[in-house]
Amino acid sequence: MVQGTTSDAGKSILVTGLCRVLHRRGVRVAPFKPQNMSLNSAVTEDGGEIGRAQALQAQAAGIAPHSDMNPVLLKPTSDTGAQVILRGRAQRNQDARQYHDYKKVAMDTVLAAWDALGSQYEALMVEGAGSPAEINLRANDIANMGFAERVDCPVIIVADIDRGGVFAHLVGTLELLSPSEQARVQGFVINRFRGDISLLQPGLDWLEERTGKPVLGVLPYLQQLQLDAEDAIDTSQGDKDDHCLQVVVPVFPRISNHTDFDALRQHPQVELHYVPPGRQPPPADLVILPGSKNVRGDLRWLKQAGWQDYLVRHLRYGGRVLGICGGYQMLGASIEDPGGIEEAAGRSTGLDLLPLHTVLESEKALHRVRGTLPGGETISGYEIHCGKTPLPSGLAPFARLDDGRLDGCRSADGQIAGTYLHGLFDSPDACRALLTWAGLAQARAEDREALREAEIDRLADCLEQHLDLARLFPQWCAQ
Repeated sequence: MVQGTTSDAGKSILVTGLCRVLHRRGVRVAPFKPQNMSLNSAVTEDGGEIGRAQALQAQAAGIAPHSDMNPVLLKPTSDTGAQVILRGRAQRNQDARQYHDYKKVAMDTVLAAWDALGSQYEALMVEGAGSPAEINLRANDIANMGFAERVDCPVIIVADIDRGGVFAHLVGTLELLSPSEQARVQGFVINRFRGDISLLQPGLDWLEERTGKPVLGVLPYLQQLQLDAEDAIDTSQGDKDDHCLQVVVPVFPRISNHTDFDALRQHPQVELHYVPPGRQPPPADLVILPGSKNVRGDLRWLKQAGWQDYLVRHLRYGGRVLGICGGYQMLGASIEDPGGIEEAAGRSTGLDLLPLHTVLESEKALHRVRGTLPGGETISGYEIHCGKTPLPSGLAPFARLDDGRLDGCRSADGQIAGTYLHGLFDSPDACRALLTWAGLAQARAEDREALREAEIDRLADCLEQHLDLARLFPQWCAQ
């Protein structure tokens, strides 16, 4: 099990790379994260929902994602509440105090999923959540040491030296663990190091002497590592051409599945602008309204922040607008939530840019789909939504799906489009077609899947060089 001294210390990346390292050696390995809190999710082969990072780790292991790989997924709907998803299926919304009491039930779910995966694979690479040293969360813990103790799993702890204070992070984390948990720690990994390793060596020697634990490796800072983020928005951009399509994405308070836009961030012909709260949006060729975990709440924020007037102006000057999932629902005339699925029951007036009416329902649609755009280009992706939005008569669909359904719609003048499909820019031909529609001359196709595979291999190559794999996995990586 990989645990971290902080959030974003490198747990997800380390598990991803180790899954590929073992897969290369012919080991049947699967990822596992007992509890994840993230609004970036993916649909599994069994029709469930898991964290996006676990889907990436499954790819690194050469297997299809399964709901047992992330048996508890928490999707925040507010600062104190979240939707609870168990083994891929949404249960109910709970506030933080309710969930704290619910952890005993969640642990049973985690152990059942653990046993199911353990019966199918030789190795399970486990990812912790946040830090094991959060004192207020230790009772009934299912995400870190509470889980490791329950299933008798060895642990390594990773820390990010680029943040500063790496020795304090590691020593302090270890000191706050119980004696049995300290004994469970097999060693440390230091992540994102830049510079001359010889200058770090005195610190490594001190750390090993102080704690009695080995440093299993120091990983260099991998520049421009383009892999799906677990939660935080990655705003880094690759190298760009001289003339780029300008794309703007508002950062909703409850933005979800922003990994949809990774393919655009990395596209050499696209300049992607995330616009957070309090920032004025710049002129754009294309505005994309992203997914949302609280669509009516984020719609209120969008209007209060002045985006409705901005969109009207943008369209008046010939710009394009694309809504994805919750963003698609916002484009319509109304959104109704009669059952209080996301917040208090009620009805909201939409942006009224398309003649759509959405009703939120308790049954969540979870589909992995393929289809074609009007020009015949192949598109693939996945659906994760609670709403139903019938296609208005007289409007063309955004895409025709292979299962016979029609997805989304396009405005009569061709300036506005909406879809329920996440991951639509990952399909090279579909990405090129959408960029052409948005106004990019001679748009090129970029293969996001091939890039993802190459980046996983680059990460695994780094681990092969800088980790003591023989000590970590003597049965598979002995020298």
